[in-house]
Formats: sequence, C-alpha cells, structure tokens
Amino acid sequence: MGGPSMRYRNIGTTDVTVSEIGFGVWTVATTWWGITEEAVGVRLLQQAYEAGITFFDTADTYGNGLGETILAKALGPQRRRLTIGTKFGYDVSHHNARRGHEELPQDWRPDYVRSALEESLRRLQTDVIDLYQLHNPRLDALQRDDLFATLETLKQEGKIRAYGPALGPAIAPRQIEEGAYAITHRGVDVVYIIYNLLEQMLGEALFAMGRRRPCSFLIRVPHASGLLDGSVTEQTSFTEQDHRYHRVSTEERKRQWQIDGLRKVRQLAFLTEQTGRTLGQAALQFILAEPSVASVLPNITTEEALREFAAAPDLTGLTPDELMRLRDLAAHEFGLPAPAAQAS
Repeated sequence: MGGPSMRYRNIGTTDVTVSEIGFGVWTVATTWWGITEEAVGVRLLQQAYEAGITFFDTADTYGNGLGETILAKALGPQRRRLTIGTKFGYDVSHHNARRGHEELPQDWRPDYVRSALEESLRRLQTDVIDLYQLHNPRLDALQRDDLFATLETLKQEGKIRAYGPALGPAIAPRQIEEGAYAITHRGVDVVYIIYNLLEQMLGEALFAMGRRRPCSFLIRVPHASGLLDGSVTEQTSFTEQDHRYHRVSTEERKRQWQIDGLRKVRQLAFLTEQTGRTLGQAALQFILAEPSVASVLPNITTEEALREFAAAPDLTGLTPDELMRLRDLAAHEFGLPAPAAQAS
C-alpha cells in the first residue's frame, strides 16, 4: 500500500513523533465497529503501518486487554518504528466485565497506576509507553498531586515518554475545565479530545492554551461518528451494540444528532466540488490546519477507509477562504437552532 504521503508532527516539546493520521485501535479490539475477527484486525493494523501510519492509540480497557495484545501480535517486529499510546485509570484488575458501554470504577492511586503500567507493558511486549494517558479523568483526578508526581517519576525512570489526559466520555462544558486545568496547572504534554467540523466546542476553548504552553492535541471522532464520512444517512439505524446507539435511541435524539447533522453536512459541498478530495478527507484537513494538533484518529474499519484517510495529508490543504467559510458556518450553527448542552 505504501506510505510516502504521510507526514509527522512532534508532541509538545518532547521528542515523541506521531503520524498526522493515527490509528485508534478500539475499532479492531472491540465489537462496537463490526469487526469481530482478530485476524481481520491484525491485517488492518499491518496495512495501516504500510500506509505510513506509525501512531497507534489504544487502552487497557479495549477488549479486556486485546487492544494492547493485538498491537504486539500485528506489529511487534516494528516496535521501534512505532509510537504507541495507551490509557489507564479504569480498574480493569478487579472489574474486567461490563455491560455495553458503561464506565468501570476508576483508580488513580500511585500503586495502581504503576501496576496498570506494568500490565500494559507486558501486553504490549515493550519496555516503554510513548504516550501514557489518563482515561476519562474528572477534575478531582487531575487535582491529585500524588498521581502527577508518579507520572513524572515514571518519565524519569524511562517507562513513559509523555503523558496527558484523554477527556471524555461525552462532549460537555465540564471537559473545558478539565482540559484547561491539565494544561495550565499540570503542564501535560498532550490532551486527547473530540473535535470536528460539527463539534468544535473543545478546540475553540483549548487550542489557544495549547499553543501558548506548548501542549499538543490528539483528535478523535473527526468524522462526527459517521456524519462526515458518508457512512450515516437519514435511513441509517443503530443496534444497541453500535457505539452511536445512545445518540439516536429516541426519535428526539435522532432528529437532533442524525437529521440536523446531515442538514449541516449538506452545506459542506463546497469542500468537495472540483477539489479532488472527499468530505472525509476534508474533515481531516480541517483539523490538521490547527498547528497545535499533532494527530487525528479517524475510525478505521476497512481497507478502503484506511486508504482514503491516510492520503489526506498529501492532498492540497483547505484554503484560507474555505477555513473562513467553515468558521462562519460553525459560529452560526449552520443556520440551525443551537443544540442543548449534552449531559456528561
């Protein structure tokens, strides 16, 4: 497949380098995305590396450890050419079974952090984690001095190279406070957020802080859960196993997210008309136009999507006029009523 078009950026002031397009391993380590065979996931990870992707982000919770072991299985021989991010904070040692997408209890005590790290190192078959991320921390976790003293010690010991929070699980004003605290009070290297053409709240609030620090950002859900890559239409329905089910499980939610979202998408046709790019590629280029963003992690579930998304950095970027038009659309909610704040 080849990857000469890929580009790379550094995390903050560290020497950790990531590919501009990263691979979120949760698509191949859980069943939420339709991939149920490990062999399929292994091959997709290998194809991603062949396409120039060197940043792979996972977590100890994905597939009860599969999110880490599958990386070692697929790309173990390439370890020194990869940048691996994983996450900690959920007590997977005592609560490794959960229903659907419910959150597990969290444990931020230094002893547990060290234990979780050692388990991740074992599953990944490596001696260092490049990006070690707090998994959906709340403000009280970010305020723990003992937690961040432990992370600094682990850095000094050479067991991790950079750290920061992966904010979640839902977009909410609360995450602005969490992200701002992590950047200004903890001096983190990286913050992982949801940001896309249709959901710009967190980026608008945090990017300027990151540029001043400097702190880098990782971006997930760049295609607004399928609205921006053509995989969701007005006729699309979701089962309880699908990660998007909670957003459309009532008719009102379907109208607000799916129907209104697609009305917004129809106003983005200028990004693809005679430009040589797909909407999915334009959505990635929009995010990569922000200098504090280090890597964007689209949900990759097929070789076709992989090929499309991996090619985005090599295409002509969005013009200043296009970016200005996009900012204006977002500032005016694409002409639709402003959505109600989402619950945390």
